[in-house]
Amino acid sequence: MRKLFERLYKKSSEDFYKEMYENLKNNKKEFIVTANPETFMKSLEDKEIEKFLLDEKSTLVPDGIGIVKAAHMLDYDVKERIAGIDIATKLLEYGSKLHKKVYLFGSKQEVIDDMKNVIKKKYSGIELTGAKNGYEKDKDKVFLDIVSKKPDIVLVALGIPLQEKLIYKYLDKFEKGIFVGVGGSFDVISGHKKRAPKVFIKLNLEWLYRIMKEPSRLKRFYDSNVKFIFKVRKYK
Repeated sequence: MRKLFERLYKKSSEDFYKEMYENLKNNKKEFIVTANPETFMKSLEDKEIEKFLLDEKSTLVPDGIGIVKAAHMLDYDVKERIAGIDIATKLLEYGSKLHKKVYLFGSKQEVIDDMKNVIKKKYSGIELTGAKNGYEKDKDKVFLDIVSKKPDIVLVALGIPLQEKLIYKYLDKFEKGIFVGVGGSFDVISGHKKRAPKVFIKLNLEWLYRIMKEPSRLKRFYDSNVKFIFKVRKYK
C-alpha cells in the first residue's frame, strides 16, 4: 500500500488544475484516477485495480479526506483533497474555453439528457461527440465508439472500479485525451442531486452529508473508510 501513497499527487489543487489545463490545451493524454479509501482497499484484493493504480500512465489524486489523513499518518506530504466532482466541473469549464470534444458515458438516461442541456447552456464551447447512459449492455462497444470519435475529454460515470477498468483497458488505443472516472458527478452537475453545503465541503465532511442523506451508505463507509484507517495504522 505504501507504493500507492508514493504515487499520490502531492501538490495543491491549484497546481493540479493548471497542469490539467495545459495537458488538455496541448492534446496530451492523461488518465486521472480519483483515489479514495475504497479504491485503495479494493486494490488489495483485485490485481487489475492494483495494476492501473501503479501504472505510470495513471495520475492518482487524493479524492477523500481519508486518503489525505492516511497519507499524513504515513508521513507523506499530500497537500489537500482534490474532489472528483471539482475535476469533472473544471474539465467542462476548460473544454468549453478551449472548444474541445467531450464524450459522456454513464448514469441514467434522464441524467444524461440533463447533462446535455447543462453543456448546451453553460458550456456552449464544447462539442459533445457522444453521450451514452450507463445501462448500455455492451460497454466495450461504447468504448470502441469513444475511440472512433477521438474526444479530448472522456468522463465515465459507472462507479468504482468499473469506470477505471474500462478506461484503462482502452487507454492505449487513444492518442490524446483526458480520461476520468467521475462516479456520481453527473447526478450533481445535472441537478438531479445536491452537493453538500459549502460548510461541509470546507470542513471536509462531504462524506458525513452523504450518509445523512443516504443512511444506506453507512455500511459501505465502514467497510472502506474505517477498515482502511485500521489497515494504514498497521503500515505505520
